[in-house]
Amino acid sequence: MKKSRFLCALVAVLSLSACSLAFAAQPSVKRGDYFITVLTGPSSGIYFPIGGAFSTFIGSIGYKTSATATGATAENINALLTGQGEMAIAMSDSVIQAVESFGAYAGKPPAKQLRAMMGLWPNFCQIVTTADSGIKTFADLKGKRVGVGAPNSGVEINARMMFEAHGMSYKDCRVDYLSYGEAIDQMKNGLCDAAFVTSGLGNATIRELGTTKKIAFVPVEGAPLKKLIAKYPFYIEATIPATVYGAEKDTTTAAVMNIMLVDIKLPDDVVYDLLANIYSPKGLEAIQASHSTAKANIKPETALRGILGTSVPLHNGAAKYYKDKGMLK
Repeated sequence: MKKSRFLCALVAVLSLSACSLAFAAQPSVKRGDYFITVLTGPSSGIYFPIGGAFSTFIGSIGYKTSATATGATAENINALLTGQGEMAIAMSDSVIQAVESFGAYAGKPPAKQLRAMMGLWPNFCQIVTTADSGIKTFADLKGKRVGVGAPNSGVEINARMMFEAHGMSYKDCRVDYLSYGEAIDQMKNGLCDAAFVTSGLGNATIRELGTTKKIAFVPVEGAPLKKLIAKYPFYIEATIPATVYGAEKDTTTAAVMNIMLVDIKLPDDVVYDLLANIYSPKGLEAIQASHSTAKANIKPETALRGILGTSVPLHNGAAKYYKDKGMLK
């Protein structure tokens, strides 16, 4: 009888503990009260599938959500500033320019309301051409038809800086303000000689070009690369491995981090909850499955890359999360 009473008591205690744990595991945030639009990029680029994975996962944990295809960085920054989204992927160099009001954002009010949520992956400045174009160095772009990106897009901002670092300007080429998808389509038809593509490695548009043309890349290296990094320290030296696109050799270039921006008006506990779930095993699995670049780069170790040491502040909810995890003092 005593043994039976003990077992009953033990079961009651364990049941109470399980109920307490289950209650504690419930989110304090009423997720269904929030609609989170994730601003991505063109459907031909890498922002789109990865941003879509963020949206899908956020929806799976109870938030109302959608992913929106956009023109990428510049459009995303503007959309976030004008209340047209809650999360947005953007290149950190453009965000810094918007916050500090220089470069492409010179003369505009500093975008002090922009807030960072997490680091994502490095964008490689991939100046793509074809093996039969005769273009082997940056100087060889002179007189050529070059797609530099849509006006004031993240790609076009990078292109402008690359020309500057090489002591050149757009006047040296026949420049077309085409998105890289449009420029590469023109390359297929022999109407464009080179295109600036600032993207993660394994870009689908470049891969598609490789099915009909032998791909080559224009390097950014040596003194021009050092000059670029010295003036714009958000750049780092990087390498495009030959194996990624079947090129003949590795190519030295510059890269800049992508970050996830978040609406300053989202409550701190919502941003904290989003990060806690994104960096959970389930969240990482879902997002990393969207693209090889996400699998290689989106992880806690890269959470603050491209953010710390810059003028872009963390959202308060993100700062609290990173402090609680011992990742931020």
